[in-house]
Amino acid sequence: MKKVFLLQHSYEKNNGFEETKIIGIFSTYQKAEETIVEYRIKKGFVDHPDDFFIDEYLLDEKNWSEGFVCI
Repeated sequence: MKKVFLLQHSYEKNNGFEETKIIGIFSTYQKAEETIVEYRIKKGFVDHPDDFFIDEYLLDEKNWSEGFVCI
């Protein structure tokens, strides 16, 4: 199975809400890590340099198996 690596930047704002940005989807973990190095010095990201996350996914696989509840 083919893997991809989702790079996101996510942190909690002062108002308690979460701010999340999808940076990109990469073919290797290494490419995602290289992008973190590049983005850590960019405006805004420099204030939250440790809030990058890389998640591994298999292509053509379902990643949510249940429904959800709205409150």
